[in-house]
Amino acid sequence: MCNAAHMRNVPGRKRDVTDCQWIAELHEYGLLRASFIPDAQVAALRQRTRYRKKLIEQRTSEGQRLAKVLEDAGIKIDSVASKLLIKSGRKMIQALISGERDPARLADLAEGVLRRKTEELQMACDGRFTAGHGQMCRLHLDACDHLTGQIAELDTLVAEAAAPSGRLIARLVTIPGVGQRTAEVIIAETGGDMTRFASPARLAAWAGLAPGDNESAGKRKKAPTRKGDRQLRTAMVEAAWATWRTATRPGARFRRLARRFGKGNEKKAAVAVAHTLLCIAWAVMRYDADYIDAGADYYERRDQRNREHLVRYHQNALARLGVEVIVTPPGDGAPPPPTPDNPGQAA
Repeated sequence: MCNAAHMRNVPGRKRDVTDCQWIAELHEYGLLRASFIPDAQVAALRQRTRYRKKLIEQRTSEGQRLAKVLEDAGIKIDSVASKLLIKSGRKMIQALISGERDPARLADLAEGVLRRKTEELQMACDGRFTAGHGQMCRLHLDACDHLTGQIAELDTLVAEAAAPSGRLIARLVTIPGVGQRTAEVIIAETGGDMTRFASPARLAAWAGLAPGDNESAGKRKKAPTRKGDRQLRTAMVEAAWATWRTATRPGARFRRLARRFGKGNEKKAAVAVAHTLLCIAWAVMRYDADYIDAGADYYERRDQRNREHLVRYHQNALARLGVEVIVTPPGDGAPPPPTPDNPGQAA
């Protein structure tokens, strides 16, 4: 099986016979690359991880529908709490469904640190909740609970299917931003055998995380990333976002790229860091070794080494020209700046 985009014929010659002849000629000259077809074990794991992703998306949609019903009733619990379906939020929604309408009593159901925002909760729970809203909230809550049970069951099935790759998954989890579910997705989509991909760049291009090329007459124009494995791409981008605030080398790279691209272009930085994480995952699976982080100060140390190298390079170049230079760090014996009283000091 090959990618149809790699076998395009000249436009205007689309017939079954000519297509067969064209494909046979390409294969004769070795111009076709076989697509990656997983074995039965990897295919079973992939089926479970993809279905679990769909169920998680459906549960998120049910939570959004629940928030919309509450907003229609004038209830804005999620404007005070970090999430709507936390323990305190569920207790308030259950009380609303049971007929409680007093904002003070609803706010008193909060637990933990949320009790510090009692006044805000009272204002958020003061709405026009009706019996019809309660019926819809009950349906959405039941749907969320049902999906949560299915996701838990799928977690067990995924763990059973991923058991033969347990060692690789444990090594992938050492990568910043990569959790258990993301590691299982990486194994399910790639198979864990990196002999299929000759280099990290090949894997990144296959996943759709490699930058596109659009160059003409020596000018490089804007080009989006290439198409690839959507499930793997999504998982790696989510892992990249998780590294943003971590004290790790990928986290430092994310912040560095976000500053370079400018405010509002954090998504570009997330895709670039996802490419980096996938290359790290390739090395972890290829060499069967844990990831060892270089630290959040990796780029500062690298820039310092480059600075010292440039200083030595230019000093040696001047020495070959017969000029002796004494390098003095700033603040250590440097001559003072010129002043109006002594303009020749610096000279």
